[in-house]
Amino acid sequence: MGIFGRKTTDTPAATGAAAAAVNPDLAALTGEYTIDPAHSTIGFVARHAMVTNVKGSFKDFEGALHLDGADPSASTATIDVKMESIDTGSADRDTHLKSSDFFKTDEFPAMTFRSTKTEALGGDDYRITGELSILGTTKPLTIDLEFNGSAKDPFGNERVGFEGKAEILRSEWGLTWNAALETGGVLVSDKIKLNFDISAIKNA
Repeated sequence: MGIFGRKTTDTPAATGAAAAAVNPDLAALTGEYTIDPAHSTIGFVARHAMVTNVKGSFKDFEGALHLDGADPSASTATIDVKMESIDTGSADRDTHLKSSDFFKTDEFPAMTFRSTKTEALGGDDYRITGELSILGTTKPLTIDLEFNGSAKDPFGNERVGFEGKAEILRSEWGLTWNAALETGGVLVSDKIKLNFDISAIKNA
């Protein structure tokens, strides 16, 4: 199924025939898109003190998508995040995260993602692999995506939407600060869950 293919109620025979040909309706979605940060979220979840989750997000970012309805493997994505925009709902915690213990935002102001591979998994599910750079370290990241659909908004913008999730070990990017707990374990988990809710507008 081509990228942006929605689930249908076709019979098995019809579905099989559709899989052998490109849906002509998808051609209209092929093109260049700009991520709309006002209607998108790049977030994360970390385990705190072994007992609860702390959620946060980045408020300032930009990105672009190239979508190919006929050949999903030719689709690409780029994202640039300003690390000073981190927001966990606590000013003190945000200041600590920007410090030399964590993101060193004075020295490394941006986090970037550049896709290298896109796969169609069937239905509305896709997988995009790329290079995530944090603190000057670049390592592969794989994001599982679900296509949420396309629409024209009241202002005439053609939009597409995706939800994505991934997990990383922050220590692999040099984010190693921690504190031991008296009861065992550590203050901040190494595993970080990433979540993406992306709305992108087709370029004119």
